[in-house]
Amino acid sequence: METLLREKVSLTGAGRTDTGVHAKCMTAHFDTEHPIAEIKNFVKRLNSLLPHDIAVQGLKEVALNAHARFDAKSRTYKYYIATRKDPFSNEFALLITYPLDFEAMNQAAATLFDYADFTSFSKLHTDTKTNDCKIKQAYWEKEGDYWVFTIQADRFLRNMVRAVVGTLIEVGRKKISVDGFRMIIEKGDRCAAGTSAPAQGLFLTNVEYDSLFY
Repeated sequence: METLLREKVSLTGAGRTDTGVHAKCMTAHFDTEHPIAEIKNFVKRLNSLLPHDIAVQGLKEVALNAHARFDAKSRTYKYYIATRKDPFSNEFALLITYPLDFEAMNQAAATLFDYADFTSFSKLHTDTKTNDCKIKQAYWEKEGDYWVFTIQADRFLRNMVRAVVGTLIEVGRKKISVDGFRMIIEKGDRCAAGTSAPAQGLFLTNVEYDSLFY
């Protein structure tokens, strides 16, 4: 941005993900003193400067007080589990060849709606003022050779989705019952939950805003 606009630019993203997590969708805002007349051409020039693993999809003028992080109404993540070996999915899914009880995993995922405090799934010693989140979606579904977990909330804690998925996998392996999953949430203790699922299977897929701003 600074190269193209020839000015100091402060770019604010909608959030951050763990190392190794992917983003099919990410938004950011910035202020500039230089009006961008030809947005399509600007995006093309910007992409030519970026590394191969980052692509800008578009730019849009927004309200002066719009904020990519604080105005976000919800964020959606998807976690992919591959059920058969596929060299092309190594970096984008977790391979699990042993059987999992996805019906029980969905029953456990449904209990997330009953709670707001997700301390049990938060990375320890973070600087957040509250560990409350409002879950809007949480379910597993089959997509070809993959099982995909979709979770949507107004906000997420650090490491939260991977911790939830890792604990749900323990439910699928019958090491934790559905009631046991509920008890883990109620304990408010990260040590009570399962190991975080590996990063490569997780994707940030959507960030939603009020149409007034975006």
